[in-house]
Amino acid sequence: MAAKTLMVQGTGSSVGKSMLVTALCRLFHLEGARVAPFKTQNMSNNSAIAKEGGEIGRAQAEQARACGLRPSVDMNPILLKPQSDRRSQVLLIGRPIASVSARGYHRLKPRVVPEARAALDRLRAGFELVILEGAGSPAEINLRRFDIVNMTAASWAQAPVLLVADIDKGGVFASLIGTMELLTEEERRRVKGFVINKFRGDVSILKPGLVELERRTGVPVLGVIPHLSDLRLAQEDSALLETSRSAGGGGKVLVEVLRLPRISNHTDFETLSREPGVSLRYVDQPQANRFPDLLIIPGTKSTMADLRELRRRGLDRYVLRCAAAGAQVAGICGGYQMLGRKLFDPAGAESARRREDGLGLLAVDTRFSSTKATFEVRGTHNPSGADIRGYEIHMGRTTRRGGDALLKIVERQGRRVRDEDGSASLDGNVWGTYVHGLFDSAPFRRQLLKGLRRAKGLSPLAAKSGDQGERALDALARVVGRNLDMKRLRTIVRQGLQAA
Repeated sequence: MAAKTLMVQGTGSSVGKSMLVTALCRLFHLEGARVAPFKTQNMSNNSAIAKEGGEIGRAQAEQARACGLRPSVDMNPILLKPQSDRRSQVLLIGRPIASVSARGYHRLKPRVVPEARAALDRLRAGFELVILEGAGSPAEINLRRFDIVNMTAASWAQAPVLLVADIDKGGVFASLIGTMELLTEEERRRVKGFVINKFRGDVSILKPGLVELERRTGVPVLGVIPHLSDLRLAQEDSALLETSRSAGGGGKVLVEVLRLPRISNHTDFETLSREPGVSLRYVDQPQANRFPDLLIIPGTKSTMADLRELRRRGLDRYVLRCAAAGAQVAGICGGYQMLGRKLFDPAGAESARRREDGLGLLAVDTRFSSTKATFEVRGTHNPSGADIRGYEIHMGRTTRRGGDALLKIVERQGRRVRDEDGSASLDGNVWGTYVHGLFDSAPFRRQLLKGLRRAKGLSPLAAKSGDQGERALDALARVVGRNLDMKRLRTIVRQGLQAA
């Protein structure tokens, strides 16, 4: 029997769809249901590695974790990774199949849509409940005929829809009523409840508006979710990166991340921002007030193009000054490639340029190819002996010409190996690796911060017990569960499109 379904759509981007799906996945999982997430198509350079070895959107990986599952490529069968303002790499069932413009992607639809529907069918066959996530707004009238993520996906799944809106942006009632007005009559019948997100203050002040909203639309408001500034879960959109984030404790250790134009996997640094005593900020210009304790060059979808932009902004000189001042400088994936001496792209796999000089802080050279490495990995941090877990996503092979390997890799996608990864300078202050998610490994993160604090004459902080990610998911579920009419929501799920 096919699983029950529920879909979360929004009045626009960044209104809280991913957050609400994550919370609902956790709530139904904690109630004992076998639940899985699904999003037909994502556009994001913030990806994760699925159990099959392919890539999916980071938010769906977080939602899988909320369900107590390893992520699967079926949870996000189509992933678009922007390479420029006009082109994106298309990944289907976790693997790249083309690099196209928007028009070129529409021509691919006959190939990718049946695969996406088949992925949804597989999930529905294996679980009791599938919670779908939309994208942007279902009311974009210029895009309606191309839609495969919102009401089209709801139709495939025969899913009742919750429509979520962000009150923090203003105009929440207009956005909800306007969205309903722009839907077809059949689409309006799918919408079984509204959720208002990011509310600050006394909910009773909203009551007159909620009553009028229900009168005008005939759709009940199932809940008002408070603004959750202290619960940091995976974000798809790099535009949401804050300039400064700190978990408190005075932020005595300063970590800077270069905000590259094509930054990817920026969630690599979320756990650092949640550490007491750490202040994390994203910078796109050289900073004059002080050097950071740790400067990170993150991953990027276009290493050579972002390296040229880094130079245009004068950030190359800033990186060199930080290293000369004794700050730790780290590169993750594309950032690791930039820290090396030379980058070669003879086949044009990554750029129209065939060669680029790196920053020269690590004795490594990189050669790009069209073959993409996507693996989950496990290993050891050589300098400290700390265990690490993470994942690789890259189109390049880096050869070490000097210095030491940073990591010993003992497992790659479940297979035992004896490999090395990354490089470190002789003094250990400059290092790079292909492994994303490195800072999520608590033993490594504790050793790193202990060293940064020791260099400043600070004593180590006591390690937190338990898994930060699991605690955040449980806290999110508690807050959302308290502020949603869960009894009514369970009825909607049980009755599907027949729910009143």
